[in-house]
Amino acid sequence: MDARSLRALAHPLRMRILDLLVLDGADTATGLARRLGENTGTVSWHLRHLADHGFIEEDTERGTRRERWWRAVRAARRLDTNDFRHDPDIRGALSVYLHETVQRDFEQVTTYLAEDWDEEWRDAGTLARWQDLRLTPDQLAALNAELEAVIVRHRAAARSGTDADADAGDARPVLVQLQSFPRKKRDAR
Repeated sequence: MDARSLRALAHPLRMRILDLLVLDGADTATGLARRLGENTGTVSWHLRHLADHGFIEEDTERGTRRERWWRAVRAARRLDTNDFRHDPDIRGALSVYLHETVQRDFEQVTTYLAEDWDEEWRDAGTLARWQDLRLTPDQLAALNAELEAVIVRHRAAARSGTDADADAGDARPVLVQLQSFPRKKRDAR
């Protein structure tokens, strides 16, 4: 993402709208407003803003002239925060974007934990933490690249239809959240 795209997206409501369209598919301003507890006019304005910046598009196969459906544009977007950390003009937007991203991920995990899942799904999910790693920056980058490659491989198999299990009737959308970062040593007390 470039600075212009980041500024366009770095708004809590726009990020929530885009997330719903990505996760749940196309919807109308009225449907999104109801789900988000917002005013339809406000949601419509944010939808147009997201569309103007290429994050979403009108789903012309649905709806009528009075009822516009919107869907997320399926495009790989990557944000390298290092491109913006030292730019005072974009630092605020970056801060909002990162805060909202972490908040969304936290809410998704707590929702999953509060939901009632049957044993098979409950046992398949995991919240994992490994704290005994000691890595160099290059090793941490390599670890992240390997983990991303695994996700990309599984996503490609599901999209291509070569994964018979993903086409089974019991397949569900799955969120994968990975956090990996160095931790500064704390002073011994």
